Amino acid sequence: MAQLNMIEAIRDALDVKMSQDSDVLVFGEDVGYFGGVFRCTAGLQEKHGLHRCFDTPISEGGIIGIAVGMAANGLRPVPEIQFADYIYPAYDQIASEAARLRYRSNGDFTAPITIRTPVGGGIYGGTTHSQSPEALFTHIAGLKTVIPSNPYDAKGLLIAAIEDNDPVLFLEPKRLYNGPFSGDPHAPAKNWTGNELGEVPEGHYTVELGEARMISEGDDVTILAYGTMVWVAKAVTEEMGVNADILDLRSLLPYDLESITNSVNKTGRCVILHEATRTSGFGAELSALVQEHCFYALEAPVQRVTGWDTPYPHAQEWAYFPGPKRVRLAISSVMETA
Repeated sequence: MAQLNMIEAIRDALDVKMSQDSDVLVFGEDVGYFGGVFRCTAGLQEKHGLHRCFDTPISEGGIIGIAVGMAANGLRPVPEIQFADYIYPAYDQIASEAARLRYRSNGDFTAPITIRTPVGGGIYGGTTHSQSPEALFTHIAGLKTVIPSNPYDAKGLLIAAIEDNDPVLFLEPKRLYNGPFSGDPHAPAKNWTGNELGEVPEGHYTVELGEARMISEGDDVTILAYGTMVWVAKAVTEEMGVNADILDLRSLLPYDLESITNSVNKTGRCVILHEATRTSGFGAELSALVQEHCFYALEAPVQRVTGWDTPYPHAQEWAYFPGPKRVRLAISSVMETA
């Protein structure tokens, strides 16, 4: 089984689907000859041709608008928005066109579009290259939102997304592109390195959308996380000696309500982690779900560890990032509550 990082796993998924299905097209800013700013599409244009993997103008609304037209006419476009921070000019095309096409046409048309975009901090990208806007898209009926935390899931989820007949927003944590964190949970987050690879099967396989993955099992506390924060949770709980259910959501919409409620009803305690800003972040939705479905099992208030309600700072990136220290405090808080 191949040892790949997330960049290589994503490239492999695209190559598998482009080789299997001539209707799959990859396009966006610098994705063709250059292979993308993070090299996720490197070599695809050379292998599959200029008409299957091509560059576009710097026009996010145009990129997604083109994808909607392609999808309505039977193609399976996989457009890339170079950074999630740049996706806002395309929001109307995503929310008003792609997500509603099946509903508006009574099923006569579908929009099998997979929109790939890097999210999150960890690379000193500053205010306009570090945002995590996932909550803005989980509010849209008709759109699926996916975020992997490891190479195996990245490939399987991306193939499943491309094969899905509805639009999928595929968010790629750029801090994990070169591998999950490793390092001392007491060290500053900026000192953690991403040098681990993951086992990724060759060829075609899928990971079902809407199905969470249990990273570790325990009776002390449930930790709900996704993307980069899965690895923060893992490092901290191992260092603290806490027996935690760490649930990697993988799919934010549809979400795996059964796995969430089963875990919280078992442990009676819940900590929610995400890198995005706190107010109206996806953690608020998760907290509401836990309260609605697990209220009588809870032994302590649900805790959220998130980014701050500010733009993502450059100079103070690791003060903003919800790292090990803040996660330890949240876990201690719920564990100490009688």
